Amino acid sequence: MLVDTHCHLNFHSFDNDRKEVIGRSRSEGVDRILVPGIDLNTSLEALALTRKYEEIFAAIGFHPNSSSSWENKSKANLDFLKESVLDGKVVAVGEIGLDYYRDQSPESTQKAAFQEQLRFAGEVGLPVVIHSRNLNAEDQRAISDILEILDSWVSGLADQNNTLRARPGVLHSFSSDAEHAKKAIELGFMIGITGPVTFNNAAGLRQVVCEIPLEALLIETDAPFLTPHPFRGKRNEPAYVKFIAERIAEEKGVAVKAVIEATAANARKLFGW
Repeated sequence: MLVDTHCHLNFHSFDNDRKEVIGRSRSEGVDRILVPGIDLNTSLEALALTRKYEEIFAAIGFHPNSSSSWENKSKANLDFLKESVLDGKVVAVGEIGLDYYRDQSPESTQKAAFQEQLRFAGEVGLPVVIHSRNLNAEDQRAISDILEILDSWVSGLADQNNTLRARPGVLHSFSSDAEHAKKAIELGFMIGITGPVTFNNAAGLRQVVCEIPLEALLIETDAPFLTPHPFRGKRNEPAYVKFIAERIAEEKGVAVKAVIEATAANARKLFGW
C-alpha cells in the first residue's frame, strides 16, 4: 500500500477535478493521504475532505507564512485547534515551522506561532508536521533554529507524553543535508522525501536518502507542488508518489516493494491510522 503523507488536495488547483485525482491515486494503490492545513480556512477544508473520502486524514495548523494571522487571533485559533482534534481523522498538528525564504512574517512571529503550536501538540498528544525552508543553500538558519526548538520541545515531553516523545513528527519535504537529517532522527523525527529526489540536480538530497535508514523515511508528494520526474513541470498529484518510492529504492539498492512497505509502516506508526 502506497501512502502520501503530505498532499494539499484542499488547494484550489484541484477544484475542477479533485474526484478524478483521488480516483487515479486509488488506481495506483495509494491507501492513505494526509492533507495538512496552512491556516484556518485550509484546515477546515482538510477536515471536510476527511469526511468525504475514506483514505484522507488531516493535519491542522498554521504555516509559518500564516503566522501573522495566528498572532492576531491566537486564542481563537487555539480554541479552533482544540475543538478540531476531537475529530478522529485529525492525526497531526501541521504544517508548522519556520520559513526564512519568503519574507511574509517576521522571524520572531514565526517562532512564537511555532512554539505555541508545539505546546498544543504536546498537550493533545499529536505528532507535528514540520515545514522548514532556509533562505538559501548557504544560510541554514531555519533548519538550525527548528532543531534547537524541537530539541527543547522533545526534552519537555519526557514528563508529559512519553508516547509522543517516541514519535514526535516529521520534517516534511526535507531539503537540508544529511547532518541535519541525522540530528532530527536522533530526536525521534522522521524525514519526508518529495519529488526533487528524482531531479538530476538533487545529488545532495539523494545523499541524504542513502545515509539515513529506511525506518526513518516517509514519502510524500506535497502536491500540487514539487512534481517528480517524469512529470516535472506539471501539476503534482498523489498518484505520483510511486515515482518517489522508485527513486529511493534505486538509491538504496533495495526492492521498490521494500520501500513501499517500510514507508507505509512508518506512516502508520507516526499517525496511528
